[in-house]
Parts: sequence; structure tokens; C-alpha cells
Amino acid sequence: MKRLWRAILGRSEPARPDLDALFGLPSAALTLRASAGFSPTGTGSVAFRSAEGAAFADLERDVTALLGAGGGSPVEQVADDYGYTWLVIRAADARPGEGEVTDPDISGLVTDLHAVNSTLEANGYGPSLLCSLVGFTDTRRRALGLVYLYKRGTFYPFAPLGGQRRDNALELQVEAAIGADLPVERDRSRWFPVYGAPGLHP
Repeated sequence: MKRLWRAILGRSEPARPDLDALFGLPSAALTLRASAGFSPTGTGSVAFRSAEGAAFADLERDVTALLGAGGGSPVEQVADDYGYTWLVIRAADARPGEGEVTDPDISGLVTDLHAVNSTLEANGYGPSLLCSLVGFTDTRRRALGLVYLYKRGTFYPFAPLGGQRRDNALELQVEAAIGADLPVERDRSRWFPVYGAPGLHP
């Protein structure tokens, strides 16, 4: 009945988080290399609003220690000017075969990003999650981020130009390229800028 009334009134069901969508990023990375010449920087990040209290502080430390254990991905905590904490993760180098292009281990990076999100979610902090980001660059040193909106379960491209400017044409090009690999956010008003986001630049 609720769905019927939403259909009549033009309202849609709110999107639900789908963390498994993150595993489409390695395929999207291949698409970006082939279609636009962008390669992963090996850096990604997860943004969330920290909660007060010892329990949340302990959880942050546990997640950071888990990812860095046994020579795993180095993790850095960065606080931004808006009250969000970013866990910045740097992937290990991939080990390609002879003649292949060397890239960071984006599959391992995505697994770590998924682990951070799912751990916070499982401990009741899903509402605190804002987004995850994976950085890319090309031979012209242009920066590009694929941003995952936790509460929407969708991605959008963000291409900063310096200052408070963004490359809208490149973002639309990337949107068209990765549509078969990732669920792209169709409401472009939700493509909010993340200027200076940790993990956006190599």
C-alpha cells in the first residue's frame, strides 16, 4: 500500500546502501584506463562523522590497526573542516606479469574500503557514514575521484580543476563510460564537490 501511494504521489523508495557495489570499482578502473586514460592512484578514503565517546574512539583505533596489521595497507586518519573524519588507505603495488601495466592493487584497496564501511555499519554507525572515494589520475596529472555515496548506494565522478572549480565535461564523460560497471547517481544535484578530500590526490 505504501508503494502504491508513493507511485501515485510521485515519491520513490529511498535508496538503500549496497556496499557490494564497491566491488565494481576494479572493472570501472579498467574502463577508465581504456576510455579516458585514467589510472588508479592507489589511494582511497572513507568519510564519516565521528561520534563522541570511548566506544567509537576504540572502534576507530581497532579499524585502523586491523587494516595496518601484518604489513597491510597503511592507514591515516584526517579530520576535515566540516567535522568529518577520513580514513585514508594506500594500496600495495600490484605485481603484474611481463608486459603488463603496473598499477596499485585496487582490488585490495576496495576490499579495505568495504571492510571499513561494513565494520562501522555492523557496529551501528551506518548513519554516520558519508562517502568513500577512490582517486585516479592521467598523464596530464589531472585528478579524478569516484565517490560512493553510502546512503544512496551510488557513485558519481568528481574532477577538480583547482580552487573551487570542477571539470563538468570530464565528469559527464566519466559518467557515460562507467555506467555499465557501477550504479551511477542519476540525480546530479547530489554530486557534491569534495575539494581537498583526503585520498583524492596521489
